[in-house]
Amino acid sequence: MNAPPTDQEILRAPTRKASRLKFLGRHRWFVVFVGLPTLLAILYYGLIASDVYISQSRFVIKTPGQKGMQTTTLASLIQTTGFSSGKDQTQEVIEYIQSRDALKALEGRVNVRQRYSQRDADFLSRFPEIFRDTSFENLYRYYGKKVNAEIDAESGMAVLEVRAFRPEDAFLINAQLLDLSETLINRLNQRAEGRAIAEAERRVTIAEDRVRNARSQMAEFRDRQEIVDPAKQATAALEISNELIAEQAALRSQLSLISRAAPRHPAIPALRSRISAIGQQIDAQSGRAVGGTNNIASKLSRFQQLELEQEFGTQTLTAATASLEQARTEAQKQQFYLERVVEPNKPDLPLLPNRLRSILVIFAASMCLYFIGWMLVVGILEHSPED
Repeated sequence: MNAPPTDQEILRAPTRKASRLKFLGRHRWFVVFVGLPTLLAILYYGLIASDVYISQSRFVIKTPGQKGMQTTTLASLIQTTGFSSGKDQTQEVIEYIQSRDALKALEGRVNVRQRYSQRDADFLSRFPEIFRDTSFENLYRYYGKKVNAEIDAESGMAVLEVRAFRPEDAFLINAQLLDLSETLINRLNQRAEGRAIAEAERRVTIAEDRVRNARSQMAEFRDRQEIVDPAKQATAALEISNELIAEQAALRSQLSLISRAAPRHPAIPALRSRISAIGQQIDAQSGRAVGGTNNIASKLSRFQQLELEQEFGTQTLTAATASLEQARTEAQKQQFYLERVVEPNKPDLPLLPNRLRSILVIFAASMCLYFIGWMLVVGILEHSPED
């Protein structure tokens, strides 16, 4: 049993209470600005704050030409390849992970709201935050605090970090974000491949139309002019004409000899008739080739234009077809892919919050603010005019 208080202790009790009140009154501002925040921090981080698990993964964006470097060490891999060819694509993936599109796609795979609204999470950490509703914009704001993606300056790799109140949630969200990133890379590859091949196919179509039009105009020209190849036909007419000229010259020589030897020879009229007929044939062949308004030579210029257009169109079609095949080959070579250097981990220990450090930080910050305020007040009182 406790001994009843003595008379002296009964007399000292009001004195002790008055001393405590006097002490508190003298240091009331220290209690308000330092003691109270520190006490609240101790209560929150010691009794209320929920554990936070962190799942981390690392990835890079590479091209097929970099596959051969996988057998080397990680350091040499980074130094040799530099991951520079996929750096822009890595930044695009990071921006996608931090976007509303990624959150919408993630919502379609895992219930992000439900996973961050766990009842066992403390009211200051879970979704929705205090004074905020459950709108998508608030969810996106909250998502930005729980998911972080950035490029490591030393290695050049992208680091994806997901925080959640349960280890399986952190792991699942991290893995799903990596899957969405791979889907994005495949979609970008298909888009780039489609653009290059579509442009090459467009050029092939234009070249085919050009060849088709040239051949159609050539066929129409031949039908209208009733001629197949003016150059060959003109050459043939001139060759026939030359042969007739040679034959006519021979007959003229024969006629001259017979006329000098026997002016009344009965073959002379026949020779003269034959020479005249050959002369008509020569005139006809020469006129067909070069004379008159409907000669072969007048059609040759248009024929050569059509022939040149057809030949040029065929060469253009050949080059466009080769470009299409090259575009398809290059599209396959330039495709990027996401390589997971570090798979998402399933944490077995909460890394946050750092309770002791957080309490000390709040205590130190409160002390700094208190002393700054105290020095300001002292300075004002020292320089205030005396009454």
